Amino acid sequence: MTKYNILAFLISLILSLGLGPLVIPRLRKLKIGQSIRLDGPQSHLVKAGTPTMGGIIFIISSIITSLVFGVKNYETFLCVLFMFLFGLIGFIDDYLIVVKKTNEGLSAKQKFGLQVVISILLILLANRYFDNSLYIPFNGENTVNLGFLYYPLTLFVILGTVNSVNLTDGLDGLASSVSTIGLIAFGIITSILKKEELSVFSFIMAGAILGFLKYNWNPAKVFMGDTGSLAIGGAFSAIAVLSDLTFYLPFIGIIFVWETLSVIIQVISFKKTGKRVFLMSPYHHHLEAKGFGEIQICAIFSFITIALTILSIWGITR
Repeated sequence: MTKYNILAFLISLILSLGLGPLVIPRLRKLKIGQSIRLDGPQSHLVKAGTPTMGGIIFIISSIITSLVFGVKNYETFLCVLFMFLFGLIGFIDDYLIVVKKTNEGLSAKQKFGLQVVISILLILLANRYFDNSLYIPFNGENTVNLGFLYYPLTLFVILGTVNSVNLTDGLDGLASSVSTIGLIAFGIITSILKKEELSVFSFIMAGAILGFLKYNWNPAKVFMGDTGSLAIGGAFSAIAVLSDLTFYLPFIGIIFVWETLSVIIQVISFKKTGKRVFLMSPYHHHLEAKGFGEIQICAIFSFITIALTILSIWGITR
């Protein structure tokens, strides 16, 4: 990690902190408030009306900082582009929800279709300049060439990452905190691999989201909405694909993976047996139903993320 990375992190952080007091009142004035799921935890009903679409805070911050630090670089350009494009899908979804005043925006087919198109575009643009080799977890800098399998695997990983971040964004500060930790880990690993442009962007995103976390921490003054969660998923995916660290995503994004698995397990169990494995899904709602507070859950998930990211950093250096 260089002074350049630290400077990028700090500039992005300061920009997000400065944008918060400008953006949040504007969202509130426009009555862009969150609709709460009626089938979710009853304790969340008091959050109805909290400004949403706050992800534009760290999207703007990261774009401005990336311009300052060289968006003309191809890898950085792609990261910014796909963070923005996935965020744009979320923005459209959030906007429709606000207009309809319900908790439904784009249909599942519309949202998934747009995600597939953007994911394929990322794969094609990335593969034009890179081969199909990926780093093997916990095996230093050794790689494996997947050949044609690279394409379906990468498509699956991108779509899974984007939507898992979206599922994780269900508690004040949860997605923001684990994303910040994961992006710092990506920044350190890509720096070790001498992929400095990707390292700088990782720290830019980490700083931007950390600044947003000040306003998203419990009790949240603003939610990131799909605008933010899909943008984070897009950034994670782009960094992993462009740095050949796809196999490290399940470790660095362990919470995203588990939150998604908890939903899948719950659905399959209920369809097959009529019984639920968890009191509620995703898993963070199960913990809430067990009596854990939002801050406690964020702390537990953050510590787990820190442990797995440290393991990941060790794995690339061994």
